[in-house]
Amino acid sequence: MTTDRSTATGGSREPVATYRIQLTPDFGFAEVIGILDHLAELGVSHLYLSPIGRATAGSMHGYDWVPPPGVAPALGGLSGLRELRSAATALGLGLIIDIVPNHTGVADVSQNPWFSDLLRYGSASRYAGFFDVDFSTANGADGKIALPVLAADGDLSPLVVEDGHLRYYDHVFPTAPGSTGALSPLEVHDRQHYRLVPWNSGLIGYRRFFTVNELAGLRQEEPAVYEATHRWLLDLIDEDLIDGVRVDHPDGLWDPQSYLRRLRGDIGEHRLLYIEKILAPDEPLEPTLPVDGTTGYDQMRVIDAVFTAPTGVIELGEIHERITGVPGDGAWLHRTERDRKLTTLRSMFPTEHRRLVRAVTHSDPSADAEAVEEATAELIADLGVYRADYPALRPRLERIASEITSRTARLAPAMELVVRATASPGAATSRLAQTCGAVTAKSVEDSLFYRTARLVSAQEVGGDPADPTMGLREFHAHNVHRAREWPWAMTATSTHDTKRGEDVRARIAVLTQVPERWSMMVDTIWRSTPPPDDLTGYFLLQNIIGVWPTDGAVDDILRSRITDYATKAVREAGLRTTWTEVDDDFESALSDWIAAITSGPAAEAISGLVTEIAPSWRSEALGRKMIALLGPGVGDVYQGTQWWEDSLVDPDNRRPVDHTQSTDHPKTRLVRTALRVRAEHAEAFRAGSGYLPVHAEGRGADHVIAFARTAGDNPRVVVVATRFTHALSDHDRASTTVTLPAGRWRDELASGADGEKFREATLSLADLATWHGLALLTPAE
Repeated sequence: MTTDRSTATGGSREPVATYRIQLTPDFGFAEVIGILDHLAELGVSHLYLSPIGRATAGSMHGYDWVPPPGVAPALGGLSGLRELRSAATALGLGLIIDIVPNHTGVADVSQNPWFSDLLRYGSASRYAGFFDVDFSTANGADGKIALPVLAADGDLSPLVVEDGHLRYYDHVFPTAPGSTGALSPLEVHDRQHYRLVPWNSGLIGYRRFFTVNELAGLRQEEPAVYEATHRWLLDLIDEDLIDGVRVDHPDGLWDPQSYLRRLRGDIGEHRLLYIEKILAPDEPLEPTLPVDGTTGYDQMRVIDAVFTAPTGVIELGEIHERITGVPGDGAWLHRTERDRKLTTLRSMFPTEHRRLVRAVTHSDPSADAEAVEEATAELIADLGVYRADYPALRPRLERIASEITSRTARLAPAMELVVRATASPGAATSRLAQTCGAVTAKSVEDSLFYRTARLVSAQEVGGDPADPTMGLREFHAHNVHRAREWPWAMTATSTHDTKRGEDVRARIAVLTQVPERWSMMVDTIWRSTPPPDDLTGYFLLQNIIGVWPTDGAVDDILRSRITDYATKAVREAGLRTTWTEVDDDFESALSDWIAAITSGPAAEAISGLVTEIAPSWRSEALGRKMIALLGPGVGDVYQGTQWWEDSLVDPDNRRPVDHTQSTDHPKTRLVRTALRVRAEHAEAFRAGSGYLPVHAEGRGADHVIAFARTAGDNPRVVVVATRFTHALSDHDRASTTVTLPAGRWRDELASGADGEKFREATLSLADLATWHGLALLTPAE
């Protein structure tokens, strides 16, 4: 849905760019007020705040909110939000907040009165309908709520009864009225509405966020649940304290389409509404959704891809196979992804799968449940999207189902039942969609992307490591469509969920331009300092290249960060060690290897390569940022990315940001200039504006990414960036020309008070892109 926000009223500000801030108890509303002047000088239009709801005590992210819903006292409470709103408004800044409708925090039951009441009273609880609980006798826990907290042996002897509660080590659970008395802890346990089961039993009594038992899913499809969880939000809107909403993980909901329609109706047409939706490369955003777009992982993939050299990817694949023994190419990735999904479904989501099968077979008791189980597993493995119950994706589901039955004829009756059962909204449709999304996330982003390393910069949320490149023609065609259909969609470059930050990915991608040089360095390190595991070492070495200081000065803080990242990465991969079965010897050997290669000859080899590619990295990191801010959509500046940043996966990317850093920095200057230009030429960026590819000719034509943003047929801003710059010689730049739209142009990035002015229609790249290989042109007066 496209709204012309240039004329919107009622709590809306036309978006220019957002600035994402991770709020914590140490950085709340008051601290945000302290950086508002800096953000206003950058030129962003909106603060984009992580969840501001009351969260589990000590939470550093806010996604584990607990009832009763309200603004978090730890962040400054409602009064603090009002003060922030007032201060931001005075500087012309709007507020977008992140909300979490899918789940609530239950790590400490005592902090969640709704979940505590559910455990105390079971199906008779006033909140029983709030949670997606399986009370059926077929749930594997005799109709009780299975809580997977016990050790693998299921030993209940550590249970004690204390102050009317059951305690199992640090876990404390309420008890049903009158169920304690003069009974043993085991007898008390047997009288509860829940059953404690081993953590690895495959049983859990409620839907959760992916595999996070501490986040219990909510039933937003129930009007009472929606009202209870959104009343505080509507109060903020009634008081005009916010200008937009970002919805966390709507794909986890029973019916995201209905939910978003109701939410849009409640917040109004003129407030921004974004969804955290991970789109597959060939998946369109459902056009009927009443949203302004996704939070931008889809556009991040496109920008990353256009800066990744295709020939280098092929050579990196050869190096990967030589080092690890597996190719890591598209065919291998697709095959392995499918296998990972089947394994993940069986090992991590057996409870969810059983509920799905029961939903499908409910209308046909004579159905072969085992065949339906296999058919739904095959469907989940092959769909390739988080959930396929959006109208635009229904043909995809039917096509994949037909392909499965063509290769496995015996599944035809079961698959026909699945297709029929999911043809309309209902339990079968929603359970298939919810299970598919959870399996996809856990098997791909949190598993496969740690098990391969052809090019780790492409192994990103929403990324496509099977096909990590994009040509200019496809890039421009994509942007023409995005400008027309989703002009206000966000463009992410770094987020709190990215596996590595934008500048880290940019540097790793430069390796596709120097594969032979990279291969030589890898061989040198493998000879002098071999890793304890080839795949792990090859994976980590690319990430180390990404975060390596350009001055080569690796300190203990960075070394510790790399070690912490390595520990998380190898446990997520689950090949040599896991979160639940830690191999101390392997992890210790890995830590020793990191210490070895971050000092001495190995470190010198790494520093040599980083120094060699540094100019290309800076140019292309800046080019990516400029395209993100001036291409179709609304650029999102993640906290601190107005300077060079070297973040890896969370919690590394949630580190505190020093906002007192010097603004005399190339990236800060670029952000400030790009957003000023965008604000001054707003007519070329709002709904109805255009995107016009600008082409280059000559030896370096394929190195030039250029486009104009237009108001009607009138070009108002021209963006010129260069890619694959390591191989772009001065001669290539001089012999490559760019033909500008008619008129007289000024480069806002060039030196001089007024910027360099161009009268000529056709210019050499050497004369045009003089600032780090970039140019940002506006009409000269």
